[in-house]
Amino acid sequence: MIDPAIILVRPQMGENIGAAARAMLNFGLTRMRVVGPRDGWPNPKAVAMASGAGRVLDNAGLFADLPAAIADCDYVFATTARGRELTKPVMTPERAMDYARALSAEGKRVGILFGPERAGLENEDVVHANAIITVPVNPDFPSLNLGQCVLLVGYEWARLKQEVAPEIMTFARTEYAQLHEIEALSRHFEERLEAAGFFFPEAKAPGMKVSLRNMWSRLPLTSAEVRTFHGMLRQIAFKLRQQEAEDKSGA
Repeated sequence: MIDPAIILVRPQMGENIGAAARAMLNFGLTRMRVVGPRDGWPNPKAVAMASGAGRVLDNAGLFADLPAAIADCDYVFATTARGRELTKPVMTPERAMDYARALSAEGKRVGILFGPERAGLENEDVVHANAIITVPVNPDFPSLNLGQCVLLVGYEWARLKQEVAPEIMTFARTEYAQLHEIEALSRHFEERLEAAGFFFPEAKAPGMKVSLRNMWSRLPLTSAEVRTFHGMLRQIAFKLRQQEAEDKSGA
């Protein structure tokens, strides 16, 4: 599978080229092509901004015009936030990268065009593309920085490349409490609450205990949290006994 070529069309600032290189490498993309950079090439400001992603710049291809940059591409996407009077599929980054991955799996070469910072791609650029990528941004402020735009597309490419769980739980030197630990904690609470006269009136006590046990079983407690609860209950009981002893001695 060949990763997409990230094609920067007439980029203006070296810093933005460097930021794009960083965004690319963040998500495993290394094939950069630069078309007619305003400030020449190589660009020392791009190198400074790349900060660790210099190898992307070192291997970047320099092209005089867009047709030369996409000559070996089988399918080309153009990124733009502006409406176009052109009949082309318009995709979200997610859909576009899903399709790009399918094309790459077939051995096809994919290119993604990013326009200059001032106004983005012109229609003369977009006509070379097979489809348009548009990010659902705020319509009152649709402009994205070049590096940001590359980052968004790169993220979608990488996200579809690997199975990443939408949510995980990380443990700090502990693990989820086992059922017997939850049961022991439930009994401990019942003992302390019984001693405090919580289960009143007596006729309602069984139902109250069932509700409490059901609550404990729903909570995703860790072993460390269970130990903390036990410690809290023991400390409360100790302080109550101490206070009771002091009250008796004072009497």
